[in-house]
Amino acid sequence: MQVMSAPTSDIPTLAIRPAELADLDLCLALDPSYSTEFVWQMDLHGEDSQKAVTFRTVRLPRSMRVAYPRDRSQLVAGWKRCDGFLVAVKSERVVGYVALSAHVAEGATWISDLVVERTGRHQGVGTALLNAAGEWARAHALHRLLIEVQTKNYPAIRFCQKLGLAFCGFNDHYYANQDIAVFFARNLR
Repeated sequence: MQVMSAPTSDIPTLAIRPAELADLDLCLALDPSYSTEFVWQMDLHGEDSQKAVTFRTVRLPRSMRVAYPRDRSQLVAGWKRCDGFLVAVKSERVVGYVALSAHVAEGATWISDLVVERTGRHQGVGTALLNAAGEWARAHALHRLLIEVQTKNYPAIRFCQKLGLAFCGFNDHYYANQDIAVFFARNLR
C-alpha cells in the first residue's frame, strides 16, 4: 500500500495499509467529532411539479462541535459489509482509517467513513487515505470515488473540494439522526 516518507528522520513516516483485526478497537477509539463555524444549508424551492434545490454556505453564530453521524454499533456493522478497510499508521499508532465498498456495476468505490484523529488533522493524513482509496479502487478496476459528508461537516466539504471531488447529489434523510448527506465524486485516471 502507500507509504509517505518524511524528508528527515525527526518526522515520523505515515503508512497506509490494510487494517488488521487488532486495528478495529484502535479505530473505534479515535475521536471522529469535528468543530465547524460553517454549514451547507439546503434550500428547497418550487412546487410539486418542479423543485429546485440549492446549497449555500452559512456562517454559524459560534463554533459548533458535531458528533459523528454513526455510533459504534453502526460503524462495526458497516465495516463488516465493506470490501476494503485501510488504516493510517504514524509512529506505530493508528491515526485514521477509510472504509471502502466496491460497486462494480457502476465502476465506483464508495467511501462511507474517512476518519482522522483530531490531533492528526491538517497533516496530510486524510489526503493520504483518500489517495490510497483511489489506488485501492484502481486495483479493483473501479474508476470513480464517491464519498458522503454531512452538510454540517463543512471541514470535510472543503477537504473534498480541495482534493478535486465535485458535488454530485444529496439525500435529506440519509443518516439515522435524519441529517442531510451530500455526495462528492471524482473520476480516477
